[in-house]
Amino acid sequence: MADTNVAPGLEGVAATHSSISHIDGAAGLLSYRGYAIDDLVAHSSFEEVALLLLDGALPDGADLKAFDEGLRSHRQVKYNVREIMKFMPVTGHPMDMLHCAVASLGMFYPQQELSDAERENTPHLDAMAMRIIARMPTIVAMWEQMRFGNDPIVPRTDLNHAANFLYMISGKEPNPALAKILDTCLILHAEHTINASTFSVLVTGSTLTNPYHVIGSAIGTLAGPLHGGANQKVVEMLEEIGSVAKVGAYLDAKMANKEKIWGFGHRVYKTRDPRAAILKEMMEKLASNGHLRHSQLFEIAIEVEKQATDRLGPKGIHANVDFYSGVLYHEMGIKADLFTPIFAMARSAGWLAHWREQLADNRIFRPTQVYNGASPRAYVVVDKRNQA
Repeated sequence: MADTNVAPGLEGVAATHSSISHIDGAAGLLSYRGYAIDDLVAHSSFEEVALLLLDGALPDGADLKAFDEGLRSHRQVKYNVREIMKFMPVTGHPMDMLHCAVASLGMFYPQQELSDAERENTPHLDAMAMRIIARMPTIVAMWEQMRFGNDPIVPRTDLNHAANFLYMISGKEPNPALAKILDTCLILHAEHTINASTFSVLVTGSTLTNPYHVIGSAIGTLAGPLHGGANQKVVEMLEEIGSVAKVGAYLDAKMANKEKIWGFGHRVYKTRDPRAAILKEMMEKLASNGHLRHSQLFEIAIEVEKQATDRLGPKGIHANVDFYSGVLYHEMGIKADLFTPIFAMARSAGWLAHWREQLADNRIFRPTQVYNGASPRAYVVVDKRNQA
């Protein structure tokens, strides 16, 4: 019998107040600090959105310039971090590498447990947040080179956040159209209320540990296939389907067996994910303009979206942001196992905004439980010496 005092997965349980982002699941709306996601994508950049999330207001020109210059000047990491990465198995998943490398930053850029004075030192917290946001793409791009036996590519300060990452993973001058796609994806993934990884931020941050541990815990949570790993699963699903002709039979078999169709449905949205709508429109425009490869996988994805919507749309299940971001990254030539690290690069802005908000009115998380184990029982002492 289910206990009415327990909410599995904490679904519907409000654990905190927040002014950072808002979702209207019934209407399919998402806003950051009151600004609709559509407007931010149309008029803003990831750098501006990151500062909006951290500070609560759209920055003026001077503040944005200072933040952008700070991101560019702090992209490089200590050589010691690269040395640690050299000894990681190249067959390991990039999320495992990122989890380890970010946690190690706390030793090379020491910021120990936060005192009460430091929790009120806004410039100090701003500087720590900016440096983490700046260095995460560098670490991911370094690994993309190192795992294939290449030296890391030195970051450039003349490129914006998205373009520099594309340069570092490829060594080529980034295509402005593709850099704009990535910038949009970073904005769309930057924040999404209290999801699993953000809840990890709140719990870990409430202990007043340093932000590298906080972000490390969030990365570990994001790595799971039910959270950030879904966009990689989308591409694996499309590869498994293999051809447009097999889409219908594949979906029917999945539905008959009550198995998950990756990239469809959302825990909060009861209608279409607004982020998915933005990415689909972008994908269609870029394909028509010749900026995407339009591979066989792309054709399979279009058919999956069409047939799955026919089957699941009436039930309120639609393609989500993971479906389209996975397809977009694949068409950009980005390897599937980098999709979730890119998600983490973007979400670092939202995570750090929640970390800042948690510190402002901190109370350590200490939930309780409903015990359903054995009743009190006597320990019977027996002679175990002769038992073999």
